[in-house]
Amino acid sequence: MFGSFLAATHCVDSPGENSVDSYHEPRFHVYPNRTGNGDVALCPYFPKNDENRDIGLRPHFQIPFGLASPPADTDDVLKLLETLGAELERPRELSARVVSYIVDTYGIDHDAIGSFLVDELSRLEEYELDLILSPVFTPKLADQAVFAELLGGDSIPREQWPALIQQLVARPTRARLVTSDGRSHSVTLREVTLERYVHRLRLDATISESLFKLLDRAPSAADRPLLKAVARSTVWENGARRNILAQYLTTAADRGSYRLADALELLNLVERDKPADLADLLARIPQRQQALQEQVKIGSGSKPFFSEQVQALHGGGRDQRQQDDIRLSAKQNELAFLDRLQKLLAG
Repeated sequence: MFGSFLAATHCVDSPGENSVDSYHEPRFHVYPNRTGNGDVALCPYFPKNDENRDIGLRPHFQIPFGLASPPADTDDVLKLLETLGAELERPRELSARVVSYIVDTYGIDHDAIGSFLVDELSRLEEYELDLILSPVFTPKLADQAVFAELLGGDSIPREQWPALIQQLVARPTRARLVTSDGRSHSVTLREVTLERYVHRLRLDATISESLFKLLDRAPSAADRPLLKAVARSTVWENGARRNILAQYLTTAADRGSYRLADALELLNLVERDKPADLADLLARIPQRQQALQEQVKIGSGSKPFFSEQVQALHGGGRDQRQQDDIRLSAKQNELAFLDRLQKLLAG
């Protein structure tokens, strides 16, 4: 599906008929590589406009002929680049924590955040930029799911990531950062941010054919992208651990007991405890259940306030009991999950 792609050495100039197009949207053309090795070079052309007459060719990809036909490989690479661009350029709201960091570090008012983003970010050192934008552009599992669905069982080797990143730099890729007033601010992303994002997408991960078939048995098609992201997680690279996920998916599908939330909890559990194999995990579950039962018993001993006036005297909404209730509920939910998991994995 996805052919290997590396930076090509030579690329002929792009046709001029595209020069009427929008200046910030690349157009791609496929030409024979001048090295004569039979490969094709995928060359993005950024059309010129009145303000920027000297826009030239940007870094491009060399796509060798392989088992798949060259046009299919070209389409796949373009789709990957388009998806990366679309995800990076979707609106992203700045959290209160990020805003506070900017205000405290650079001594600006909250009202000036938008101006700072547009006018000052480009002047910062890379490490400063990474400190600001890392919470915004560190992919979560849901972000990885977009690319897990796109790649399927394929992968992009790490040595090919720099070419992807340079392509995104040359695009250029413009983030839309949304401040608390609802305004969107366009910021050109630099290499340090693009590298952070691409390197954490698990593009080099693979899914075995047998496991891939199990994922397709999930009753809800809407769940499958996230399940594929779960299956591409680093923790399953160990074959014995991967059998845990395979056993869960098989038994849950057979018994009609599949839950996406349980699959996510299983990932969290295995990442946290790192059991050697299925037997090791099953041996650990009773110990965790006992510890949780004791914590729930202790936590259930607190009494709620029967008077709002008395509750106000104890801090109202800041009352520690509310936080305790949230933690207690989480422990009860984990207990219920472990009970379901134990029954499924024990057979």
